[in-house]
Amino acid sequence: MLSFKLKRFILKFLSLLSVIRGYNILVLVLAQYLAAIFIFSPKKYLSYIVFDIDLLFIILATICVVAAGYIINNFYDVKVDRINRPLKAGLDDYVKQATKLKLYFLLNVLGFIFGFLISVKAALFFALYIFAIWLYSHKLKKHPLIGLISATVLTILPFFAVFVYFKNFSKIIFVYAIFLFLLLTVRELLKDLQNMKGAIVNDYDTFPIFYGEKKTKQLSIFLLTLTLFPIGILLRDPSLSYIRYYFYFALIVLVFLGFYLWNSTKTNQYRIMHNVLKVLLLVGVFSIIFIDKSIIIEKLIDRLN
Repeated sequence: MLSFKLKRFILKFLSLLSVIRGYNILVLVLAQYLAAIFIFSPKKYLSYIVFDIDLLFIILATICVVAAGYIINNFYDVKVDRINRPLKAGLDDYVKQATKLKLYFLLNVLGFIFGFLISVKAALFFALYIFAIWLYSHKLKKHPLIGLISATVLTILPFFAVFVYFKNFSKIIFVYAIFLFLLLTVRELLKDLQNMKGAIVNDYDTFPIFYGEKKTKQLSIFLLTLTLFPIGILLRDPSLSYIRYYFYFALIVLVFLGFYLWNSTKTNQYRIMHNVLKVLLLVGVFSIIFIDKSIIIEKLIDRLN
């Protein structure tokens, strides 16, 4: 039998993971490392990238500021979450609000320090990102269009901190960024659709509240249609190797989502589609390793040596 203190510690730990969205941060870190290995520096040895101290500092800074962002977002959304996600809100309450705020400031300071250890420019980048997250949580998210765009940009920005570090600019990366932006925007719209009840009670002007459910669905389907263009460009690139099968899969899923969304009216249906997009993004992260089969072989040989 577990002791009372141990049970309480486990609950608080799980509560903290829930508040900082531990799963999302883990996926982000995985995406950063895989992108660094297979996209941004494919010609460098695996050991060189894994033990690159500046890359480690970038990822640690990202973990700190993103976790802090989730904390401040949770702080401002506590009333909304109690309506939209009562089970998660109940788990989150095991960590006191005062503790959350202390951890928020500590993580932001650590994130800034890790950025400063890389360069002054990196420290400035993370400082601006910290401010942008606070501004979004405090003000921007209450405005329909600005809130939607800023949520998407803030989600995708940490991933491209690695992109800026390696200075690896290419057409494929740019097109892939457009694909991610469109996909994340649709995900935000679906999240707003499923959270309409809490937004109404707390007087939040989210996109579905301000423009209506029908127009939100129309915009989502339009954005899903736009994803066909970057997918088409990426599929024509011969260097993508096995990752093209991910985009074939994504194409089928997104077409299905478009038809399903048009006939959806219930919160659970929006939740299902939101989770489908999360899974699609997760599969996309793992598929990075198949971007060039020759790179996989080189990395494996390097690892064995």
